Amino acid sequence: MNDLNGKVAIITGATGGIGFEVARRLGKDGYTVVLNGIDDEQGAKRIEELSAEGITAEYRGFDVTKEKQVTENITEIGKKYGRIDVLVNNAGGLGGRSRFEDMTTEFYRFVMALNLDSVFFASRAAIPFLKQGENPTIINYTSNAAWNAGGPGAGIYGTSKAGVHTITRALAKDLAEYGIRVNAVSPGTIDTAFHQQIKSTKPEVFASWANNIMLGRLGQPEDVAGVVAFLASSEASFITAETIQVGGGQALGI
Repeated sequence: MNDLNGKVAIITGATGGIGFEVARRLGKDGYTVVLNGIDDEQGAKRIEELSAEGITAEYRGFDVTKEKQVTENITEIGKKYGRIDVLVNNAGGLGGRSRFEDMTTEFYRFVMALNLDSVFFASRAAIPFLKQGENPTIINYTSNAAWNAGGPGAGIYGTSKAGVHTITRALAKDLAEYGIRVNAVSPGTIDTAFHQQIKSTKPEVFASWANNIMLGRLGQPEDVAGVVAFLASSEASFITAETIQVGGGQALGI
């Protein structure tokens, strides 16, 4: 394990899927990792797993769509460690599907809050502590849907992710003077619980998705974690305001 002199990484939505693999990878790289989630039981299990691998980790249960919870928890983390070096705004999701004609305002606001408000709340709270960090960075998650507006019923998800793409660049501009870098990853089809419904009900459809990916396979959480770890590292110290596609060429189609 590398000696990163007490560097601290916060990963939201990290009790499963890509977020947990990111936490594990950063932990193996030597960070103290703080996992966020809303399932406290699952969070406790994940900390046990990481601890068994020699990773220093803690869990914080809070809802990233709730401004007060986000601000209080991230501020407490920053004060506890005296710094934040990496913030990974991993939490997000489809939230369900709804065509615009039938979309309720509540659904609209929930999806926007989950994917876009959460990035704003967490980043704003972390900035004072990122200023105390070493090679400080924020890493967000956008999606192909930010460019193609998503499939049927996923239009507001695509809209929220387009917002993430832009706020990434806006934060990068805003924070460059402090040496804080801000980038995003755009995962393609990654084999996680995000796709569990179609995987269990229509496995042949799920498997066929690989046919639309240039590299001929679905992504794994580790594929994204490796890119996030690179963006967090000093090797990426001259990269900011960028979005890296992690989709095996899926965005280009074949």
